[in-house]
Amino acid sequence: MADEVAVEFTASPVVAGNDDDGRPKMNVFWNNGMLAHNAGEGVFDTLYDPGFLAVLDNHPDNPERIINIVSILKKGPIAPYIRWHEGAPAQLEELTTFHTPAYIRDLLDANKAGGGKIFCEGTQLNPGSWKATLLAAGTTLMAMRYIVEGHGKLAYALVRPPGHHAQPALADGYCFINNAGVAVQLAIDSGIKKVAVVDIDAHYGNGTAEGFYDRNDVFTISLHMPHGSWGDSHPQSGLPDEVGRGAGIGYNLNIPLPNGTGDYGYEYAMKELVLPALAHFKPEILVVTFGQDSSVLDPNGRQCITAEGYRTLGRILVEQADKYADGRILLVQEGGYHLTYTAYCAHFMVEGILKLPENLLLDIQSGFADDEAWIAAKVDEIKQTFTDAVAAAKKEVKTEGS
Repeated sequence: MADEVAVEFTASPVVAGNDDDGRPKMNVFWNNGMLAHNAGEGVFDTLYDPGFLAVLDNHPDNPERIINIVSILKKGPIAPYIRWHEGAPAQLEELTTFHTPAYIRDLLDANKAGGGKIFCEGTQLNPGSWKATLLAAGTTLMAMRYIVEGHGKLAYALVRPPGHHAQPALADGYCFINNAGVAVQLAIDSGIKKVAVVDIDAHYGNGTAEGFYDRNDVFTISLHMPHGSWGDSHPQSGLPDEVGRGAGIGYNLNIPLPNGTGDYGYEYAMKELVLPALAHFKPEILVVTFGQDSSVLDPNGRQCITAEGYRTLGRILVEQADKYADGRILLVQEGGYHLTYTAYCAHFMVEGILKLPENLLLDIQSGFADDEAWIAAKVDEIKQTFTDAVAAAKKEVKTEGS
């Protein structure tokens, strides 16, 4: 399977900007070894076999979805704008910059036992999973290091398993190691003073938020479905009143958007909520935890963004990176489970970030209507809840300290 999409990696010159052909480039970090993770099968993502079905689902986080992203970036019209880099595994000490040593030992023990351990529903460490997990974390670290060392400003860590649900001491939501989390900490340790994380996966980036919840050097922002907590592995609600703790009060912005929000709704939420937050924070690097499961065809999300919508989001986000972060933006792959449309959405997002003057692909799904008044009312509600919660949290801290 991996051999069918093997990428010929090119050397990475220590330069930023364009190649000799004058085209802007997205630096994509990838390693075929991440295909070794087999997340299992069952009824959708439950790993449950009821015994009366002839064919079970492959787990949503299956290699095929990523193979198609690799393929469209290699063979699609975006190919001349891509510079490939081969990822490498993380070292254990790099993982403990975000995760607790005890949790890492749990993962190591599960791997040593031969795999098969279910950490929570839908999240199983199988033979091959730990190798892929180390590659995912290490590849994301390489992408961040590429940016902070000044080799380039645009990077895409095309990795699996995903990471944004993994908390410092908990696996969750198909995630074992928080790839973005360890990369953000690397940036801070390298002298970057402020990093903003904008999560556009369909699900709340609870793990990333939890890891930086009491800090003011990392602003975590998540746009997601209003799914709430889903158990012990995911106690966070993702509601706007989760605003941070201690020094981090006001530096976690949750934007739960109604199912079916669509292109216009996400663009509106970006302009009304995310852009003012970034203007206030002024990050030195922008990290986008990039899930395509917010797409209109995804089996694991209900947000109805089209590929064209992702292109618009890419243009908005790179504009903010240009304004505050000297153009430095890191994409970190998260969810996205429709076999073909996920690849289209990734292609369109990269087009948007590259600010290409002409669209390279046409969207195969378009024409979805948006209720502008409905979205405006919901965004205003989120804004008011966040503002009130920040004020209340700061008042409580002040009262406790008096």
